[in-house]
Amino acid sequence: MARKLDDSLASLGRFSEPALHILIALADGPKHGYAMTQDIEAMTGHRPGPGTLYGAIARLEARSWIEPLPAEDRRRPYKLTSAGGKVLRARLDRMKSVTKIALSRLANA
Repeated sequence: MARKLDDSLASLGRFSEPALHILIALADGPKHGYAMTQDIEAMTGHRPGPGTLYGAIARLEARSWIEPLPAEDRRRPYKLTSAGGKVLRARLDRMKSVTKIALSRLANA
């Protein structure tokens, strides 16, 4: 089942990396778009543009991997759903496996 969930994140195509970053940003609690942008920039050194961010948010919400919470002032926070957590875990497990192989190969190079 983990493979199927991982493939689902990959099915976002060019939005798979921004989607992964959003899921990671929400893993420690709800955030609104600007807070996600700041968190993603702190993690990656790259600030996603609003079109990229909100396009990925819409795709994640359509898949029920994140959900909106009631607005706070003019900001709409989002939270990771249980399904989103499973997708994130599957993707990170896969990345961990690939990283382990890559590091092993580098050590032997």
